[in-house]
Amino acid sequence: MHRALERAYVEHFVRPQLDSLGSNYQIMKPWNLRIHGACIGFGESPHVVTTRDRPVTLTTWAYGDYQGHIEVGDYCLLCPGTRLDSGTSIQIGANTMLAAGVYITDADWHDIYDRTLPIGQTSPVVLGENVWIGDSSIVCKGVTIGENSVVGAGSVVTGDIPANVIAAGSPARVIRPLDPEMPLRRRQDLLADADKLNQQIDDLDRYLHSGSSWFNWLRSMIRPRHGD
Repeated sequence: MHRALERAYVEHFVRPQLDSLGSNYQIMKPWNLRIHGACIGFGESPHVVTTRDRPVTLTTWAYGDYQGHIEVGDYCLLCPGTRLDSGTSIQIGANTMLAAGVYITDADWHDIYDRTLPIGQTSPVVLGENVWIGDSSIVCKGVTIGENSVVGAGSVVTGDIPANVIAAGSPARVIRPLDPEMPLRRRQDLLADADKLNQQIDDLDRYLHSGSSWFNWLRSMIRPRHGD
């Protein structure tokens, strides 16, 4: 019932705001997914995790000759507190994971000298396939991050990061390459059997909400008790 409500919400309120939304999506608490602007799309099997205190926010701006674009590839993961702000273009490659609190922006949002200009300098951001951006990191305008690379938590990425490396710091610098002898397993490997995964999530959802009822929900809002 809970997942059915989430999917109904997505189809009625979220999908109409998007240019595209692939099948087999998992959007947890979609009422905390904030979408502002046009030209925003998701590929196949996206996984978006939101919480009430840490919504996921995707924003594009249209001003003069500017029009932002956000394209999230297949099998991507967006965790609570993720924010994407675009005045030009943000492209997220397939299988990429954005940890909690990640911020990606392709613009300064004000001109350095004329603070009344709302966009300022802007340059596209491109994240390659299977990239992992760590908790609370910031990716700035004009950055390209190569496939499979990992950005450590709390980093500020102001320049390009090559493929197949681990980078961290402020500004982020390459720490070491990934081991080419180690196999890489991507999110699409986990999500390959979508029907089986959906059944497992449905079973878990029914188990977690087996004791729920409208009466208990209403009581918890009025007079919560330990365990609610």
